[in-house]
Amino acid sequence: MRLIFTLALLAFPIAEIWILIDLAHHYGWWLLVYLIVITMLGLRLIGDEKLLFSGRMMQSLNQGGNPVKAMFGSARNIMAGILLIIPGIITDFIAVVLLLIPVNKGASKTPEFTQKAANDDVIEGEFRRED
Repeated sequence: MRLIFTLALLAFPIAEIWILIDLAHHYGWWLLVYLIVITMLGLRLIGDEKLLFSGRMMQSLNQGGNPVKAMFGSARNIMAGILLIIPGIITDFIAVVLLLIPVNKGASKTPEFTQKAANDDVIEGEFRRED
């Protein structure tokens, strides 16, 4: 099992280089333009995620949601940004798949609180005393 994993790990960069050479042969300098644009998009994705992380965490906490989902969503976006920065078609495809996976399925619903009051006999309301 370790041998298969090691061979797959070694074959990955070789496959990336082979695909890049083949695409460069067919498309020429357009491949270089593609790689530069994708790298810039990866850098932008990481930069935006760094700015939005604290806001997403606060929103998740204020809505009573799970902050772990927000952390995994941010980690997913940063990982996709890193994969976009690495030159290669396979890593770009993996990054796109990562970005298309939905993380916050229930984020749009309002949270339901299941905790009951400590004293169910209390009726809350406003009053004023008239003498």
